[in-house]
Amino acid sequence: MRQEDVVQVSVIEREAFPTQWPATSFERELRNKMAHYLVTYEEDDTEESSADRGGGAEGEPNQSQAQSGEDKLLSRVLTGVRRLLSSEQTAAQAVGTQKIVGFVGFWLMAGEAHITAIATKEEYRRRGIGEMLLMSCVELATQLNADAVTLEVRVSNSGAQALYEKYGFTRTGRRTGYYTDNHEDAFIMTTDRISSASYQTTLAILKRNYQKRWGIAGEP
Repeated sequence: MRQEDVVQVSVIEREAFPTQWPATSFERELRNKMAHYLVTYEEDDTEESSADRGGGAEGEPNQSQAQSGEDKLLSRVLTGVRRLLSSEQTAAQAVGTQKIVGFVGFWLMAGEAHITAIATKEEYRRRGIGEMLLMSCVELATQLNADAVTLEVRVSNSGAQALYEKYGFTRTGRRTGYYTDNHEDAFIMTTDRISSASYQTTLAILKRNYQKRWGIAGEP
């Protein structure tokens, strides 16, 4: 995340967490050496993305032509987060002029990546973007040599819990009255060692399944 992303990210946070107070000071987070943020953006239809280049055999449609609707949209969004992970320079050139559709943030402390927020713009929800952000977060935490990833989740949010469990998070505790809006409890959920061979194998399988489900080529 960069300074010019703050306005769009703040809007997404307000949409996702309307009762949160105070709002996150993303300007301060950018100065916090422990904080790490990824944003994902939708590429402009007029730009040729790395996911859309090239075609098949003669007479066959290329990936851009074959995709439509949600698949093509998700391809553009996934390309955005891939660029953020693979090329800081490319991201710096692109994100400032693109529509940000989601973000994830975590603090890296004592070898543990603590996810502070993960959110998707309202009209882009239920399209796999939140899962893609979670995968990207785990990838970045691995690159930063974190031992594990942890987070809090509302006890009533069974959908989010199911996603986290899918990626190896298990309940390790409970915080009473954690959420200030209604004093709901939170489950603490934590992964095993993310650099372990077993976890990385599981993550690779999940990534392949994700790509197959959403019809996306390449790594998210």
